[in-house]
Amino acid sequence: MVDQPAWFKSSYSDPEGANCLEVTFSPTLRIRDSKAAPTGPELHVSAPAWAAFVAAVQPGA
Repeated sequence: MVDQPAWFKSSYSDPEGANCLEVTFSPTLRIRDSKAAPTGPELHVSAPAWAAFVAAVQPGA
Protein backbone atom coordinates (compact mmCIF):
# COMPACT_ATOMS: atom_id res chain seq x y z
CA MET A 1 0.00 0.00 0.00
CA VAL A 2 1.35 3.41 -1.00
CA ASP A 3 0.93 6.27 1.47
CA GLN A 4 -1.19 9.06 0.03
CA PRO A 5 0.11 12.60 0.49
CA ALA A 6 -1.70 14.94 2.85
CA TRP A 7 -3.36 17.60 0.67
CA PHE A 8 -4.44 20.95 2.11
CA LYS A 9 -6.35 23.86 0.62
CA SER A 10 -4.50 27.03 -0.21
CA SER A 11 -5.16 29.94 2.14
CA TYR A 12 -6.00 31.96 -0.99
CA SER A 13 -8.82 29.61 -2.00
CA ASP A 14 -12.44 30.73 -2.11
CA PRO A 15 -14.00 30.05 1.34
CA GLU A 16 -17.21 28.92 -0.38
CA GLY A 17 -15.33 26.08 -2.08
CA ALA A 18 -15.89 27.29 -5.64
CA ASN A 19 -12.26 28.13 -6.49
CA CYS A 20 -9.92 25.94 -4.50
CA LEU A 21 -6.34 24.92 -4.97
CA GLU A 22 -4.94 22.03 -3.00
CA VAL A 23 -1.23 21.63 -2.27
CA THR A 24 1.00 18.89 -0.91
CA PHE A 25 4.74 18.36 -0.49
CA SER A 26 5.56 14.81 -1.54
CA PRO A 27 8.62 15.31 -2.12
CA THR A 28 7.96 17.93 -4.79
CA LEU A 29 5.38 20.65 -4.47
CA ARG A 30 2.18 19.34 -6.06
CA ILE A 31 -0.78 21.59 -6.92
CA ARG A 32 -4.24 20.56 -8.12
CA ASP A 33 -7.76 21.92 -8.56
CA SER A 34 -9.89 20.50 -5.74
CA LYS A 35 -12.88 20.21 -8.07
CA ALA A 36 -10.91 17.74 -10.24
CA ALA A 37 -9.33 15.82 -7.36
CA PRO A 38 -8.28 13.11 -6.91
CA THR A 39 -8.08 12.04 -10.56
CA GLY A 40 -7.49 15.40 -12.24
CA PRO A 41 -4.16 16.78 -13.41
CA GLU A 42 -1.48 17.95 -10.99
CA LEU A 43 1.32 20.45 -11.40
CA HIS A 44 4.62 19.16 -9.94
CA VAL A 45 7.28 21.74 -9.07
CA SER A 46 10.73 21.14 -7.55
CA ALA A 47 11.68 22.97 -4.35
CA PRO A 48 14.39 25.09 -6.07
CA ALA A 49 11.99 26.07 -8.88
CA TRP A 50 9.29 27.03 -6.37
CA ALA A 51 11.78 29.10 -4.33
CA ALA A 52 12.86 30.92 -7.50
CA PHE A 53 9.22 31.60 -8.43
CA VAL A 54 8.38 32.98 -4.98
CA ALA A 55 11.50 35.18 -5.01
CA ALA A 56 10.60 36.52 -8.45
CA VAL A 57 7.06 37.52 -7.51
CA GLN A 58 7.93 39.23 -4.23
CA PRO A 59 7.28 42.99 -4.20
CA GLY A 60 10.37 44.83 -5.37
CA ALA A 61 11.84 41.78 -7.09
